[in-house]
Amino acid sequence: MNVFRIFLLSMAFLGANAAAVAADLPRDPEQYFFDTTLGDFTEELATARSEGKKGIMLFFEEASCPFCHRMKTTVFNQPNVQEYFKKNFLIFSVDTKSGAEVTDFQGHQTTQKGLFAKIAHNRGATPVMAFFDLNGKLVVRYTGATSGVQEFMWLGQYAADGLYKKLPFTKYKREKRGELRGG
Repeated sequence: MNVFRIFLLSMAFLGANAAAVAADLPRDPEQYFFDTTLGDFTEELATARSEGKKGIMLFFEEASCPFCHRMKTTVFNQPNVQEYFKKNFLIFSVDTKSGAEVTDFQGHQTTQKGLFAKIAHNRGATPVMAFFDLNGKLVVRYTGATSGVQEFMWLGQYAADGLYKKLPFTKYKREKRGELRGG
């Protein structure tokens, strides 16, 4: 009987350990990070409001962009990133080269490429992460890949908590780094 109990306890421990490890494993960002859209961002705003989100994040990318790929394979695939961002935002990928029609936040017809040109002010650099409030107003735009998970989480917190109203992101990052160093 004691051997059987030890076996059951061992199996329970291993199962719990395996579940904890699996929770930290990278997950496909196409499935766990990005939301799907039919391309009408006025409708997406209504959905974000009804779901209690703080806004919408658009990830402007192109297939040949190595920095876009790095964001997807090292940041967007992390469970803690996925959970935080899904809680606070609807998140959509936008192809900067696509002629697919979309409706922007003001209800105007355009293309994904045209939306990118408008948001990025005709700068061709990718990726661009653009955060919009629940009225469709661009509140935070970040061009390029973040340095990693920590900086991306700070960017999300900066947008979600409305800190963009008080200080620039570079100053916010400096403050957060100071907190990490204990000063």
